[in-house]
Amino acid sequence: MTDTSAPNGAPEGTSEDAAGQTGVRILAQFVRDFSFENPLAPDSLRAGAAQPAIDMGVEMNARGRPDGLFEVDLKLSARALRDEQAVFHVEVVYGGLFHIAGVSEEDLEPVLLIECPRFLFPYARRLISDVTAEGGFPPFLIDPIDFAGVYAARKAQAEAGGVVGNA
Repeated sequence: MTDTSAPNGAPEGTSEDAAGQTGVRILAQFVRDFSFENPLAPDSLRAGAAQPAIDMGVEMNARGRPDGLFEVDLKLSARALRDEQAVFHVEVVYGGLFHIAGVSEEDLEPVLLIECPRFLFPYARRLISDVTAEGGFPPFLIDPIDFAGVYAARKAQAEAGGVVGNA
């Protein structure tokens, strides 16, 4: 580690070779919020019970920071219901701190809301799998998510609703 600052206002820890190149770097990953509820335990764990219906939710949020970096949050939630009763509910907001270089302004939003969540997803998925297993259930493995499809659907929904992305 050196005492000199990074070139061209790039965040500390970037090299001169990386300056001016297109790329996405994860500088940190973290759990921002995490919740698991198993309200009917131990009755919810009985053998032979019917498979619960699972309701999944996915949200992505991104924001710029004054230091030129970006925080991206991936929120995954899953609620299992059996006979109208909650079997379990898990929610994780998994975040990352990203340095993004060489990306045009028009391409920045898709990078933040598609590519960055792709980096975060495996770690958030593992947390959900681990906590459901620790809760007494089989590990709940979320299928891979098409973040480009989610982004396109949300963008189309916002445009149809009269919401303008860039005012």
